[in-house]
Amino acid sequence: MLSSMASLHVPPLPRASQIHHQTSQSSCEENLRTDLHFNFKTTFELKQLHSHIVKTNNSYSVLPLSRVGFVCAFSPSFNYAQEIFDRVDKPEIVIWNSCLKTFAEGDSPIDTIYLFYRLRQFNVLPDTFTCSFVLKACSILSDLLNGRIVHGLVVKLGFQSDLFLQNTVVHMYACCGSMNDAQRLFEKMYVRDIVTWNIMITQLVKRKQLDEAQELFDKMPERNVRSWTSMIAGYAQCGMPKEAIDLFTQMEGAGLKPNEVTVVAVLAACADLGALDLGRRVHQYSNRCGFKRNVRICNTLIDMYINCGCLEDARRVFNEMEERTVVSWSAMIGGLAMHGQGEEALSLFFRMTQIGMKPNAVTFIGLLHACSHMGLISEGHRFFTSMTNDYGIKAEIEHYGCMVDLLSRAGLLEEAHKFIMNMPIKPNGVVWGALLGGCKVHKNVELAEEAIKHLLELDPMNNGYHVVLSNIYADAGRWEDTARVRKMMKDRGVKKTPGWSSITINGAVNEFVAGDGNHPQAEEIYHGWEELLEKIKQQGYVPDTSVVLLDMDEHEKELILYRHSEKLAVVYGLMKTPPGTPIRIMKNLRVCEDCHAALKLISAIVDREIVVRDRNRFHRFKDGSCSCKDYW
Repeated sequence: MLSSMASLHVPPLPRASQIHHQTSQSSCEENLRTDLHFNFKTTFELKQLHSHIVKTNNSYSVLPLSRVGFVCAFSPSFNYAQEIFDRVDKPEIVIWNSCLKTFAEGDSPIDTIYLFYRLRQFNVLPDTFTCSFVLKACSILSDLLNGRIVHGLVVKLGFQSDLFLQNTVVHMYACCGSMNDAQRLFEKMYVRDIVTWNIMITQLVKRKQLDEAQELFDKMPERNVRSWTSMIAGYAQCGMPKEAIDLFTQMEGAGLKPNEVTVVAVLAACADLGALDLGRRVHQYSNRCGFKRNVRICNTLIDMYINCGCLEDARRVFNEMEERTVVSWSAMIGGLAMHGQGEEALSLFFRMTQIGMKPNAVTFIGLLHACSHMGLISEGHRFFTSMTNDYGIKAEIEHYGCMVDLLSRAGLLEEAHKFIMNMPIKPNGVVWGALLGGCKVHKNVELAEEAIKHLLELDPMNNGYHVVLSNIYADAGRWEDTARVRKMMKDRGVKKTPGWSSITINGAVNEFVAGDGNHPQAEEIYHGWEELLEKIKQQGYVPDTSVVLLDMDEHEKELILYRHSEKLAVVYGLMKTPPGTPIRIMKNLRVCEDCHAALKLISAIVDREIVVRDRNRFHRFKDGSCSCKDYW
């Protein structure tokens, strides 16, 4: 008999078999459930309720047993709960398992482990469910030590034949960062199901070990949607969109239907690659499947359309959303900024704040980009200050980079340099790179040399910085310095990234490099360019040979200009797409001034919209002008 019960004058607990069930008892129990307050929070309240049940000769089944467990789990009355559980027809461990499950799936998984040791202290024999709930808590907490202890208990109790429990152990080791243990256990398992394989693949993908994940994926005896989705998402997240899309195509060929997670992963890959046709098809599939209310899918669709150059489609998705999050607003603001719609980006931000939606750090990156692309210096300063003062958002390195870019583009190079020197955090390559880019535009050799000094320490193998500096020297006619930088690149093994442009026609990606003669239709493309060249010259086009930063005669420079990859891609697009349809081109480097001038004229001559995504932003050429308003 518990001493704490004596003070409440609770009679000895009768055995379940000794309780007489009369015809009217069920109704009494029902009344008791209704009349009594079962949401007790202390053992004192529990004992009062218990006393009432005994006095009224009611069944112990009216007690909420899991609630009894929660109240007594970490109190001195643990064995009091055990005596109550001993009077019902349900095994004690089943009731405790209910508590363990709630803890493991709630806000305090550590309580699962505490309760587990309490059960061991009071000699409560665990079952497979007990072990699985504790292992789940260890996985959440990355508690390898206790995970190993529970695994040892699983072996000791002979639970190895339980496949679900074995999978849980594998998952625990992987989540706790012990992939070697997970791999060893995986290999020793006599029986594996699709869940086993998926656990290993998912955890390898999380660690970006895609080769190992792909090797396991290839060996799987069968695959489900989750298997394919894990691999597709892994490739998309690791900057390998081509591989992600190829795998998705294989998944479709295997007859499996994508779920919502698959759709998000594929759309992200389409955004990176600019695969508009596939993105549209996945969008249509998503609508047919009723995924329109999935906010994450809608947000990814906005991003996909923005990155594929379809601003109107992105706006349509945004406007049709029943629910919008800060991610939705931020994606649209950033997209408008990228497409040269800075005024609309700022207007959307004010709409966002008017409805009470609080911006986040990403929102301000979009706003600062908008200011940078429009040369709005005072507005940019105001947003940068407001971010911290009004919204409590700490400026991160990306925000500082945006501010340096804003000032550098506007030619305020000394102010940008001073801003960098006064930063409270150490500037990275992006920050100094923004200053270097401004030095190139505004031909400031002295500050360019200062920027490159820091960049060579921060990112010595980045070929882009070397190339920009050599171009600045060449633009200033300092050919000896140009040669010195290029020799330094050669000595360090730094290779210049070749420029390329791609255009997708009927789902096939066609890629061009400068001076490309390997394309099957190269001769036809060059002939088409000669015809266009004659027309744009009639409209006033004069080759800007200053962008060819090599020491050679003007004629040779013009020939190089005429073979730039975006020009070749545009001609191919005109050859292969119906009149009046937009031409969309993806480029890995910044559009040069000569191509920019040529494409403006071409858009008017052929009456087409030409959309070019370069390294920094979108250029939408239409009717002889560009969305960037020649400020880029």
